[in-house]
Amino acid sequence: MAEPRPHDLGPDAGAQAAPAKPRLESTPNSFRRAQDRISQAAAELALAEQNRRFDAALSNMPHGLCMFDDETRLILCNAAYRRLYALPERLTRPGTPLQDILNHRIATGSAPVDWVEYREIPIESALRGGDLINRHVQLEDGRTIQITHNPIPGGGYVASHEDVTEILAAAADRHLARHDPLTGLPNRVLLHERLDRALARSRPTNRLSVLCVDLDHFKAVNDTLGHPVGDDLLRAVAGRLSACVRENDTVARLGGDEFVVLLPDGQGRRQVETLARRLIETVSTVFEIHGHRITIGASIGVAIAPGDGDHAEPLLANADLALYRAKAEGRGTACFFEPGMDALAEARRKFEQDLGDAAQAERFELHYQPEVDTRTGAIVGFEALLRWNRPGHGMVAAADFIALAEETGLIAHVDDWVIGRACADAAGWPKPVRVAVNLSPTAFRSRTLVGAVARALADSGLAPARLELEIGEAVLRGDGARALAILHQLRGLGVRIALDDFGTGHSSLDCLRLFSFDKVKIDPSFIAGLSEPGPCAAIVRAVTRLGAALGFVTTAEGVETADQLAQLREQGCDTAQGYLLGRAGPADEVPALFAQQRRCG
Repeated sequence: MAEPRPHDLGPDAGAQAAPAKPRLESTPNSFRRAQDRISQAAAELALAEQNRRFDAALSNMPHGLCMFDDETRLILCNAAYRRLYALPERLTRPGTPLQDILNHRIATGSAPVDWVEYREIPIESALRGGDLINRHVQLEDGRTIQITHNPIPGGGYVASHEDVTEILAAAADRHLARHDPLTGLPNRVLLHERLDRALARSRPTNRLSVLCVDLDHFKAVNDTLGHPVGDDLLRAVAGRLSACVRENDTVARLGGDEFVVLLPDGQGRRQVETLARRLIETVSTVFEIHGHRITIGASIGVAIAPGDGDHAEPLLANADLALYRAKAEGRGTACFFEPGMDALAEARRKFEQDLGDAAQAERFELHYQPEVDTRTGAIVGFEALLRWNRPGHGMVAAADFIALAEETGLIAHVDDWVIGRACADAAGWPKPVRVAVNLSPTAFRSRTLVGAVARALADSGLAPARLELEIGEAVLRGDGARALAILHQLRGLGVRIALDDFGTGHSSLDCLRLFSFDKVKIDPSFIAGLSEPGPCAAIVRAVTRLGAALGFVTTAEGVETADQLAQLREQGCDTAQGYLLGRAGPADEVPALFAQQRRCG
């Protein structure tokens, strides 16, 4: 018979069965409490890990980090912040007032240079709940710190501090490597980079243009007004040129008074020509620099790719050749490159080289033009006129090479030679016949001018009163104070001072007010007008009367007819020179003029 199963037993059967093992039972509340304790423990572990990681992150941050509350008391800071300002441990504790930290920085030399801006502007803005502030702060120890203040909702702020001294220095070096330090314009390096990129993109239908801009008469400004004025003038020129072009064009300075304008997208020849005229006009407008009204000009050479060159160097070289042509044609103009211009440039380079050789070897000559008394016809002096007997080319007048001598810096050496040679020649003439030497404005920039004149007089034995130094009005329009000081020093040597080409400038009468000249030379244009109806006779008469009143001799230049001489004599002009009275000749012809005068006298 099968053994009965439990559920087959009756009600009394359970009492007879073995007792069951007890089971662990939990209430819902106790389970939740256990679960909460586990969650809390897990959260604490997670928070501890998070804090550990946060502390590690703070400690290893390369930049300084600090947090201040709404009363500018320190909440926390990291090790980089402590190192940045060499803070002692006591100043890094929570609750430290910001002012205590700043006092320490003042004492240790790491305080901001501009204290007011540092303390009031960014911090107060942050405390008022303003926007994030990012700026560079210069410290007294020479470092530059980039500080970012980030306001915290409810007050206070977080700030990061990064020493960017070396980064800024490197950036400045990179900028200087590609920009002109005087004007801030791109330099030759950056110009070539942009030109190369533009050439790589250019097509025959999308041409680019290069304009070489050279300032006219800039060296005279440097020589007469000094380099600080010249530098400010270059900055002003850079600003004017930049204002004439579009945003994607480039104005670069190559050095000295040389600029380049790059037009990367294809403008037609007519548009380029219009721009060139506008550039010349804007540079030719009067500049006001340090109280001086300065007038210069500009010459421009233009080359257009790809026809005039498809690489940077030949394109720039051809634009420079066109510039040579512009200068040769009288300056103040623009020329486009044409084949064959290299021959003209080579001729100019050879001319410059020959001139340098002549200056070095002193292969110049002085020719002398007589100056006579209008009443007696007697020779009272000679004007020394510089000539250059260029090998293979013959005699070259000073007007054809003096400008180049000034551009190349040779003029100072030439001036010294002329003064010495003229004094030596005049020492052999009958007394009291004088010799006149024209001084360029450049001579008044030389610190050796007075010494050179004194040395020439001493070496030759010429009496100082027999040397006459002629200057143009441009000398006094430059650095007038310096020029006047030199004129007074020269006068102190006993030499005579003459004002040349009187009446052609804008301040002739002002020159007479500034300095007491021994002689005033009336410009040839007024003498030529004596033969025609007009105001010239009245002007000459006024100048001679002015001379009589102020005590200076009047000399007429460019006398070519007997009628002109007669009028000058009638109007009281003291002396005259010109073709009628004698052409300029070499020194060995002067004795014959004296002999002829004795025979006629």
